[in-house]
Amino acid sequence: MLMRSIRQRTLALLLSILLISLGLMSWRSYQDAQHEIEELFDAQLAQSARLVQGLVGHDMDQPTRQALQAALDQAVHTQRRHDMPGHDYESKLGFQVVSLSAGTLLQSAGAPAGALSALRRAGQARHATSLADGYHNVMLDGRGWRLFVLHDAVDDLWILVSEREDVRGELVSKIARRSLLPDLLGLPLLALLIWLAVGWGLRPLADMARLLKQRDPDNLAPLRLPPLPLELEPVAASLNRLLLQVNQLLDREKRFIADAAHELRTPLAVLRIHAQNALQATSSNVRDEALDQLLHGVDRATRIVSQLLTLARLEPNAQQHHAAPCNLLTLTRETLAELIPLALSQGQELSLEADEQADMQLYADVASLAILLQNLVGNALQYTPADGQIMVRLQALEDRLILEVADSGPGIPAESRAQLFERFFRLGTGQGAGLGLSIVARIAELHGADIALLDSPLGGLQVRVSLPRQPA
Repeated sequence: MLMRSIRQRTLALLLSILLISLGLMSWRSYQDAQHEIEELFDAQLAQSARLVQGLVGHDMDQPTRQALQAALDQAVHTQRRHDMPGHDYESKLGFQVVSLSAGTLLQSAGAPAGALSALRRAGQARHATSLADGYHNVMLDGRGWRLFVLHDAVDDLWILVSEREDVRGELVSKIARRSLLPDLLGLPLLALLIWLAVGWGLRPLADMARLLKQRDPDNLAPLRLPPLPLELEPVAASLNRLLLQVNQLLDREKRFIADAAHELRTPLAVLRIHAQNALQATSSNVRDEALDQLLHGVDRATRIVSQLLTLARLEPNAQQHHAAPCNLLTLTRETLAELIPLALSQGQELSLEADEQADMQLYADVASLAILLQNLVGNALQYTPADGQIMVRLQALEDRLILEVADSGPGIPAESRAQLFERFFRLGTGQGAGLGLSIVARIAELHGADIALLDSPLGGLQVRVSLPRQPA
């Protein structure tokens, strides 16, 4: 399933949060408004009841009450007949003064009929023995009414102030609509502003994506971008680092192909000549000699390929080298044991000098260190004449180990020693490709080791490698 764009996800999340938040706030505002309006109306009912109680106190006789009722009826009649100022809500508000013995003594035009009976039925349903003061909700003629009942104990009168519930409901609805209307009208504008703000915030990411799409697939140059937000800087740095690694990998491959083509061109041509000589040989001796030369040529080509592959493996970042505990004395013995047959076949003496009691432990990449030993001893065997000597010496210091390989060969002039670490440089007509010491130098660099070319006490060349016990 395809993931939506970051912009769509962010907008959906923000708008959802906005809608939910506004909905909750509006619902809460509606609840608070309803509660406050009910409190206000209830207070007005109670105040009206006490006002009526004061008007119809115990000192008001029956004729006076009748005159007051007539005045109320006349006021309503006059208002309706002459269209005097008023409000529709007047018919939804009312009051009554009731005596349980004499009935209704006084009431307004809007007072609901049957309120007292409804209160009595509600009291009987609650198993109450008499009317109760306070607020009551009753249904009269299919409409809900809010009543406030006040008992005048002096005259034994009950004052009922009533109000239809749709008055409150209509007011609450108007307040809610007016409070929600700005939110509903402003929501599209707010959504547009959020859409523009998110687009502006994600513009650097969009610019980076557009730049990557427009790049030539062969263009591996680092990205050149304007100042980026903090969140995108690691992305750009990682991309540039990846491009650099790809460039290095391509360079290594190109260099390996060039090196292989350079070094194998001549050996392959020589192999072809020896093969042609063997095919064209007129005698078995000539053919055997050509085949023998062909065999030597194959061995040399094999050695060159092996050294090229080793050098490619040791290129920077070609692989991760893992340091592990290693006993240099044990590793040296194992390596020399593999090379002793070659030394014996050439009549050479290969020896090891080391202190058996010394601490020869260090942290190193064992495979790479074995290649270093093989190359150093192999070069010494190659350039040392028959009946010559090759001596390997180990020395343990406090923070490093010293490896020395000395031979009794012809040696190398001091002015030419620096060039020995260059690729494909070799003196004389040896069988190597000039890569042995390049490999040694690379392995020494990986281990943080120092390497030096000195005069050998045996008369030839001495290679001294100083290996730290702990990797850098």
